[in-house]
Order: sequence, then C-alpha cells, then structure tokens
Amino acid sequence: MATLTFTAAERRAAYAARRFLGSTLEEKLKLRIPFDVYFQDPPTTPEEAAQAFDTDCLVPWEPGLGDGPTSARFAVVDYDGHTEKMEAPARWDDATDSFVGPDGKRLDRHNTNNPQFRQVNVWAIVQRALEFFETGFALGRRVPWAFEGNRLIVVPQAGPAENAYYDRQSKSLQFYYLGLDDKRFYTSTSTDIVNHEFGHAVLDGIQPYFMESVVPQTAAFHEFMGDLTAILIALRNTDFRQRLLVETRGALRGDTTLSKIAERFGEEVEGKPYLRSAVNKMTMKDVVHDQRPHFMSQVLTGAMFDIIIRLSEYYVKKRGRSAAESFWNTIQRMQGIAIQPLDFLAPIDVTFRDYALAVLRSDEIASPTDPDGYRGMMLDVFIKRGILQDTDRQAFLEPHHVFERLPLDVFHDVSSIASSRADAYRFLDDNRRNLLIPRNADIVVSDLCTAHKLTRQARRLPRQVIVRYLWREDVVLDDVRFGQFAGQLTSMLCGGTLALDENGEVLASTRKPGSEPVGEGEAAVDEQQRGVQRRTAFLDDLARRISAGRIAPPIGSAKGLLAKTLAPLTSRVVDGAIRFELAPHFGIHDDKDEELGGRSWQISS
Repeated sequence: MATLTFTAAERRAAYAARRFLGSTLEEKLKLRIPFDVYFQDPPTTPEEAAQAFDTDCLVPWEPGLGDGPTSARFAVVDYDGHTEKMEAPARWDDATDSFVGPDGKRLDRHNTNNPQFRQVNVWAIVQRALEFFETGFALGRRVPWAFEGNRLIVVPQAGPAENAYYDRQSKSLQFYYLGLDDKRFYTSTSTDIVNHEFGHAVLDGIQPYFMESVVPQTAAFHEFMGDLTAILIALRNTDFRQRLLVETRGALRGDTTLSKIAERFGEEVEGKPYLRSAVNKMTMKDVVHDQRPHFMSQVLTGAMFDIIIRLSEYYVKKRGRSAAESFWNTIQRMQGIAIQPLDFLAPIDVTFRDYALAVLRSDEIASPTDPDGYRGMMLDVFIKRGILQDTDRQAFLEPHHVFERLPLDVFHDVSSIASSRADAYRFLDDNRRNLLIPRNADIVVSDLCTAHKLTRQARRLPRQVIVRYLWREDVVLDDVRFGQFAGQLTSMLCGGTLALDENGEVLASTRKPGSEPVGEGEAAVDEQQRGVQRRTAFLDDLARRISAGRIAPPIGSAKGLLAKTLAPLTSRVVDGAIRFELAPHFGIHDDKDEELGGRSWQISS
C-alpha cells in the first residue's frame, strides 16, 4: 500500500478543512496522531505491562504544536513546588510527528521512566478530552476557560500530596504524587483522575458563575461532572469496551471497571479498590441535609450510570444487538444525552433537578417523537432517585408543542442577537417585561455563543444561539445566624439562559428569579414569588454553611500551591459587598471524613 505524502502547506490546508472530514480520513491525512498513554493507571506488575497502554489514543494535529508539550489550548509546565525544580520539557519533532526526551528518543511505551513521558501522557489525555466536549455530538462549539487566556496550564508533578485539582486562580490543572521514590504514584498518570479534573475545568469554563454559589448541590454538580467525564471517556475506548465484555459477559450491572473512579488512587490513599463508585442506590433523601459535594454527587452519578445500564440492556433485548454493538451505541447516545444539556442550564445555582430537566429537554429537541421511549426510561430513573417528581412525568409525556416563539415587545432578528453581547443586551433590555426581568436590574450578558450540534446519527440539529444573562440583587445579612458576616451586604445572583434556533423559536428557557417586582399579571406575580422563595433558600443555605464552619477567607496563590487546610467555601469583599464562592481547588480527594460543625477540611474542596 502506497504511503500518502504531502507538503507542510498541503497539510495545513487539510487541517483547515478538517471539520468536513471523517475521523478515518483525518487519520490517513495525518491530522490525527497516535500517542501512547496509560490505559487507566501505570502497571504495577510485569503481567499488567502488556495491557497497560491505550492503543486507541489519537490526538488531533495542529500547526502550533511545540515543546512542553504546548498546543493552542494547553501548556505543560513541569514544576515541582516542593523541590522548586523545573523539569526539561518534552521536545516536539516535526520530522517524526512525535515528542522526544532530552536524549532525543521518542517518548512512547518503550521510554516511560522519565518525567517527559508523564508530560506527554497527561497532555495527550486532556487534548483528547477537549475534543470529546467540543465535537458536534457534545457541545458543538469551542470550550472557553474561566480565566483570562486561552491555554490551560497542566502541571504533571506539582509536589507531594494525596490530591489532584483544577484551580481557576492559577489557570491550571495540578497533579500531585505520593509514595516513595521507587514506588511513587503520580496522579497525572491516572487517566480517570486527569479526565475528572479536566471535567471541572470545562464546567467552570462554560458556566463560570457556578463558582459563586452557596447551594450545596452546585458544588456536588461539579464533582458529578468530573466523575461523569471519566466514565464517558473511558467507555469510548475500544479496548476498554472489549475488556468490559470479558469482565461483565455483556452486562454492566454491579461494580465493574467502568463504575470505579480512580482505582489506583483509592488503593494508595483509602486502602480500597476505588475512590468512588457510580453503582449505588442513593436518593435525594440520603443527601437532603448534607453539604459534602463528593458524597452528594453520587446520587446524580448513580442516576446517569443507571441510564447507561438501561440503554445498553435496551439495545441488547429490544434491538437484538450484540453486547459489543450495545456498548458502542450506548456511549454514542450518552455523549449527547449528558453533555449537550449543559448549554441549557441557567448560569447560576445549578441543582440536580435543573440538570435532569435539561437532559429531557435536550433529548426532546433531538428526537421530538421519542419512538423508542428513551425519555420515559430517563424519567423513571430520575424519579426513582428523587431528583424529579411524578408531576414532571405528566408534563413531559402529555402532548404539547415542542417549539414555541417568545412573546416579545420588540422583535430582534436572531442573527442580530448572536452578533455581539451588546446586541444580546439590547434584546434583553427591550423585552424585560416578557422575559420577567426587573426594570432596575443591571443585566450582564455572561455568555453568548452559537452551537452546531449533531444527533447520534450525525444529523444536524437546529443551530443554537445561547444567551446567558444575570444580575445581582443586594441582600443585607441582618441576622445573628450569619455569625461574623452579620450586618454586611452581599448579593444573590439572578438570571437565566435562552437557547434560540435560527428562526427565533425557543429551544430552552430557564430562569433563576430575584425577589423584586417584574411587572403585572399572573406570570409576573408567580415569578416574584419564586424569587422570594429563592432568596429565603439562599439565606438559609448561607446560614447553614456559616454555622457549619465551612466558610473562610480565600487561600491560595498564583502558583496554585496547596494550603494545609482549605475551606469548602471562601469569602471576599468586592465593591463593598461580601461574595461567597466555592473554594478554587476542585480536587479528586473524597470528603467522607468531613465533620460538619468543625474545621476538619481535606486539602481539596
């Protein structure tokens, strides 16, 4: 078979057109480069070495690849904050389309005993994970970061600690190591952990105001997204699915390799075969009075894993597919089911219920008639977990218009709304009455983007113009239950998300109202009442957080160094008002040992 060769200019031209090419053609045109990365964790025995590496890791090529590795969206900086040592970077070799170490040897499975291989390993994992989120089968658009700049810093060996975390302040993913030199475990070599932390970075990028929330479920949702990212990306791997077929004999029920999050880390730190499991029977009743994000997240993770199981069983039993086909069809559908709804969430205070409703609405857009009954199946799961109620089933299953137009005072063409944040603001301001926005609210357009999403069959969905907006409502903490913050001014975030198609029809509309009047009429009165309830819940959640000793001044540095202890929430003064925010370190470490009422925090949020 002849080898395809072309010039650098021809390769760049093919790269410019890659969105019109299939993955197989991309590989033939060398627009996808194979890299050796650890399948899940590094091997600990000679028997494991043969199956230690992922043979299915192809990373998109781009013209700007450089030493580090460095690419358009990532920069690996191998700095150990404990020893204050900077390792030499892996060097990019254009001639071989590979990274090489200081000795000039290619960094692959035959050359792993050096820091440069760890640099390439973690970079290749996050590059692949970014593509997972940006493809049309998921968000259908570029993922921004929640900080100024376009490159996320990745630190493969940040120092000795039982942790790994994403940190907005230092613009980085920080991976630590534990154990003795000859048996040291680097968290950057665990694919599960890398994907989990990267899930935090993605969610913070597309929904940055989730950080400013005292609602316990919002922090738990962040942990859910980390664990779900690890599960979904693992299931996309061909070798991984084949191993699952052998391990499970075609059935995913029960604890499997797939359901176990961060196995090696769990063994090293907790003395158990994994840190958390997606297989559980927890419901909202089990976490209603809890504040631990990792613990609470298991309800939603368990629900989504239930959907994975039910989908795989449906394909086998109802469609007559083989277990191998079932697994692949399941993950293709789950990518859209789980990731596409993230764009329909309001920009603040997400709850498990918000996400479940967004999942159902997103599926309704992709398949209005639902011939296979997927939405009924998902409703069963969410209701069983207590995330939704039986009344939600009625609302979704009874006949209704799938798409409707907004009643507006002033018409704005969708292309005009999508052209700039200033244009989106004018649209919102001109239609405050219909959108139930208070007249005196100082609206901020927190995000404006256009998404081109696909169904599982690669059919183009309606182009989505997504407008996220918010405002701050002043709140005085005029009660002794607010402890050291009593008498101070803070703010409650209010706002919503609108997703419109190119014809101006509403794909999704979600709101988190404030308590101020929004006009006359039944809808306006109901909206204000919902806002009053939100304000009461906000103050109650804040008081519980304060009484539990879970709020402290901000701790951290631009280097992303860990403090000895870190509160789950922090407080800071901005323009004379207190802002309460989730701690900047979203970590992999479990929070099972947290004691409410004390300060026995882990070194992660």
